[in-house]
Amino acid sequence: MTNDSENNLNNIDMEDILDVMGCRTRREIIELLRDEPRFVSEISKKLCIGQKAIIGHLKAMEAIGILESSFKKIIRGRPRKYYDMPHDFKINISITKNSFDIKISEDILNLKQLPSGDEWSKLLELEKRIDNGQWEAVEELKNQIRLYNNLKDRAEYILKRIEKN
Repeated sequence: MTNDSENNLNNIDMEDILDVMGCRTRREIIELLRDEPRFVSEISKKLCIGQKAIIGHLKAMEAIGILESSFKKIIRGRPRKYYDMPHDFKINISITKNSFDIKISEDILNLKQLPSGDEWSKLLELEKRIDNGQWEAVEELKNQIRLYNNLKDRAEYILKRIEKN
């Protein structure tokens, strides 16, 4: 990401970020767009939500800079408007007795390759515990790594089995 895109991330209103992340439909849209750019009717069909509602969500997320849109020519008809997530970024929310802070920053890792949902939250929690000196969390982290390796091995086994057929 360039400095320009980092500056754009810093200009995103934190209330808007909380609004996006607080809406299940918007999180589901983001999850779909992590895979590949998509057009409105495709998103609508995948999520079983009306196109008008999807358009509203997409426009809101595009307006704050989380999504971008572009037109692509298709064989028949007019060009389609595709939506995409142009940046990988990290949102950190810190809540303590004395403060409430939200920071958005460039994520050095490719979010498209990271686990989502509960697995990611658990991993971040383990990291936080280890950073705070709770060394028993290291064993839990090792267990998580073993679990992820077992899942990966099983997924590769399934893929090989499918490729043979």
